Amino acid sequence: MAQQAEAVAVKRPHPKGLPVLFMTEMWERFSFYTMRAIFALYMATPVEYGGLGFTVQLTATIYGLYVGLVYFTPLFGGILADKVLGIKRSVTVGGLFFLLGHLLLAFRPLPFFFGGLLALIIGNGLFKPNISTMLGNLYREVPERRDDGYNIFYMGINLGAFLSPFVAGYLRVNYGWHYGFGAAAIGMIFSMAVFWTFQKHVAAGDVGPAAKRLRHEEATPVKEEKSDPVKDKQRTKALMIIFFIVIFFWMAFEQQGLTLTFWAQNATNTAIAAETFQSVNPMFILVLTVPLVAFWGLLRRRGKEPTTATKMFIGMLLAVVAFIIMAISGYAGGNGGHVSVYWLMGAYAVLTTSELMLSPMGLSLVSKLAPKKSLGMMMGGWFVASGIGGYLSGLIGGFWNSMSHSGFFLLIAGILLVIALVLATQLKALNPIIHEAEQEAAEAAGH
Repeated sequence: MAQQAEAVAVKRPHPKGLPVLFMTEMWERFSFYTMRAIFALYMATPVEYGGLGFTVQLTATIYGLYVGLVYFTPLFGGILADKVLGIKRSVTVGGLFFLLGHLLLAFRPLPFFFGGLLALIIGNGLFKPNISTMLGNLYREVPERRDDGYNIFYMGINLGAFLSPFVAGYLRVNYGWHYGFGAAAIGMIFSMAVFWTFQKHVAAGDVGPAAKRLRHEEATPVKEEKSDPVKDKQRTKALMIIFFIVIFFWMAFEQQGLTLTFWAQNATNTAIAAETFQSVNPMFILVLTVPLVAFWGLLRRRGKEPTTATKMFIGMLLAVVAFIIMAISGYAGGNGGHVSVYWLMGAYAVLTTSELMLSPMGLSLVSKLAPKKSLGMMMGGWFVASGIGGYLSGLIGGFWNSMSHSGFFLLIAGILLVIALVLATQLKALNPIIHEAEQEAAEAAGH
């Protein structure tokens, strides 16, 4: 009877774990996006107005390198969690580096600026892949709800992202750039306070050598899962295809902090602070996530829910539409005049729907397909793909001043369309692999 009770306990979902990770990620993303909201503007603003006075080309280069490295280091953060630290310790160390980075940015001298960027890059490498992996582990016994869990978790990301541009813009206008960077540090303090105060609720999501040493104190024992080398290889190849696809989505998406911010500042008929428009995307995330989760649930009950890969294909097509809208707005303004902000708002609405089809779905897909012994590393691989996309966003953003606005946006739309068609050719191979992994997870959970 005792063994049966223990088995039931192991299969019980962890209802308090999701809110803890939701709040932890919300405050971490608040800090991250507070910094990003003013990052490019700070570099490109003339020195006499408190900025660094960099050219648009140099600003785009630094922006792309920063975003690229921020999302490249999670590969190593995932490996460290798998082999040495465990997930919980990796999240903690990453959070401390995040805090250090934002504090350094609160000081003007250039060594502090670049030192702060380096600390943020290291911090994200340890924090980001491991908190995402921890969430997936909490759903190991209810895998059919994992997509929904990641969608709700994604709301936490975007609640923080929604608030941050308002805070950054207010502090920048009224007190100066460095108060905005200081507010990001405060957000990180709140994030780590939540994580450590309620760590017992997420302990079951911790894995890795460090977690195994402490398992008897922190969590219910978790049964080790056997792996099939042939299936692991097949599923890893499937993830490599997905990683390739999302590189180009993030190349386009990261224009929010770069060229779309410049567009909001120079090509719209409003006096609203340009960084404030970076809140539009997370606002739509908050509005659309629950209806979209409900819609997928309705289709699931009717046996008509698309596979994760199919959802991602639809998302890529929507991203194409978003940048076509921006290209049309460029034509409408004669590629130099001011146009209504509703063009930008409409593009953001479509791009946000695209994001919901890709980003939380991708995180869920990694947790489904990645070999269990290298889950942290593969989650890091997802962020490496994001990092390459971030680097490319700066690379292509460097053409902003040398192309017409409509031509620039059409170039991005064309690249996205080609990649969407590439994904379409792979759906026939990807869907059975994903379906098999989902079935195995459901069987392992006893469903």
